[in-house]
Amino acid sequence: MIARRTFLATTATTATAAAATGISGTPAAAEPHTDAGFLALLTEAADQRVTGLLTTYGETITDLRDRGRARAAARALRTFTSVYVHKESAYHHSPDLLGPLRELAGTLAEEQHDDGLYDQGAVHSPPDTAFSVVDLNLAYALLDRDGHRPTEAVRSIVEQVLDKAGPGLATGGVHTANHRWLVCAALARIHRRRPDPAYARRIDAWLAEGIDLLPGGEYSERSPTYSAVVTNPALLTLARHYGRTDLYAPVRANLKATLYVIEPNGEVESVHSRRQDQTALRHLPEFWLQYRELAIHDGDARFAAVAALLQERGTDQTFGETPLGDRLAEVLDRPELARPLPSQAPLPENFVHHDPDCRLVRVRRGTRTATVFAGTDFPEVRAISSGLSTNPTFFKMRKGAAILDSLRLSPQFFSLGHFRAEGLEQVDGGWRLHAEVRAAFHQPLPPQHRRPDGDYPLSNDGRFWSAMDFPHRPKEWRTLRTEVLVRQVRDGGWELDFDVSRSAVPLALELCFRRGGTLTGDGLEPVAGQTDTYQLVSGEAAYTVGDDRIEFGPGNGKGGKQPPVVEPGERYSWMNGSLTPDGIRVLITGRSPLTYRLTLR
Repeated sequence: MIARRTFLATTATTATAAAATGISGTPAAAEPHTDAGFLALLTEAADQRVTGLLTTYGETITDLRDRGRARAAARALRTFTSVYVHKESAYHHSPDLLGPLRELAGTLAEEQHDDGLYDQGAVHSPPDTAFSVVDLNLAYALLDRDGHRPTEAVRSIVEQVLDKAGPGLATGGVHTANHRWLVCAALARIHRRRPDPAYARRIDAWLAEGIDLLPGGEYSERSPTYSAVVTNPALLTLARHYGRTDLYAPVRANLKATLYVIEPNGEVESVHSRRQDQTALRHLPEFWLQYRELAIHDGDARFAAVAALLQERGTDQTFGETPLGDRLAEVLDRPELARPLPSQAPLPENFVHHDPDCRLVRVRRGTRTATVFAGTDFPEVRAISSGLSTNPTFFKMRKGAAILDSLRLSPQFFSLGHFRAEGLEQVDGGWRLHAEVRAAFHQPLPPQHRRPDGDYPLSNDGRFWSAMDFPHRPKEWRTLRTEVLVRQVRDGGWELDFDVSRSAVPLALELCFRRGGTLTGDGLEPVAGQTDTYQLVSGEAAYTVGDDRIEFGPGNGKGGKQPPVVEPGERYSWMNGSLTPDGIRVLITGRSPLTYRLTLR
């Protein structure tokens, strides 16, 4: 529960800062200094965003009615609200927005179930409802502070939606780790406006489970997407609106960890994620307002540098997943974000960072970066599933615009799939990754386990299921041992020494370069039947984008198989799944036992 003194102090500060950000209906106050460029950027972007939404909001309402997409409707209402209440917006108190606001609010009320929940992705879903409630909480607060009479009906409807959602959020369950904090954030603002002991009990119960922050600063899901879009914003909301100022600490730790996974072009490394973004590009701008908030709150010079950098890039079309114009509402809701940034300090651009919790190593030397990853969950759980880290990429590097997005190793060993390291050890001059996989040939059952009717239990031998009672059978094992030693060399390049032993199998190294460059090398041969895929048979090759270049090799012959094969494993192939990364692929093939050195420079 937030203390009365804290509440009054927070309210006074917000009211004073709100006047500075040009929100209607705020008390007269001495305006603090504000970052005019920051506000102008967001205001212009929001006006442009609303101009576009005015032509499509009807489709959003149709989607809500036909497909249950409450989140898009709530976000549109929030964005319309932000420009309606903002004095500097071209849409300030515009009658053109009243109709859309009423229609969106009314449809959200109509589509809300009796238990206060929405259908989106799941039936009567508390966490998906919480996403919408977070936006509606913010929109209501802005409209209420603005107090403009023409929006009285909209405010009344939104307030009813929020009041109706509260009990469902206070009793409903969740699916994922970040959902807990999202539901708490949604409830916290409802509780602050209309206190209910049941809401406080539910928030306290979730928070009593402890924040799932790993020692290195990542949350348990290790996902930059969910850190930036859900967990960090939710914890900051609880810090502000529920008096849990201790929750600034995990956000601070996560933002510090993120400094070391930033690429020079603003992407964020996600190979270690346990969520859907482990094979997708993610962008630093999703963290923008969090860095700005903690920079101002803490006076943190490095966080200020990140926020300033992202503001400079604010007009870039690749500015993250969230449209830039949607962010104005957050600043109007928390006007302290519009204060000038503190002094800045240089961001880390020359480092070796090892996060043992994720088994992740990041190396940066200016515009050159590399990632070594050995932290998949597969060796421990032997499963491919949502919520697990299973990306077999174990090395990545870039030199400016020349980007090696993925390096993987695929042995054809009992259809067990790619090499996924079981550990990462720092050794003299580098890091050692290793794994040992094995498969069995099964012997006859011992007499005590035999059945005359042949009706044996359906069981799993680690690769497939059969009515063979595998656990009770003697086994004859086949083993494949892989070690990779990764070392940086003096010229800024890398050497990777491979030692694959104990079984004789074909294998392929797969290098996947990001599209947009040129691949050259006399030893390159196209792989029949596969688009943008080559085999490096001999010598070295190079991948070039403008003035940036990565040379790699040597080739290792044709490897006996034509065409060369990258085998994802039966866990993928049985389900017609694919592990082929998008890009320009180069295969280097061989056969174990094998020792081989790959050089990248």
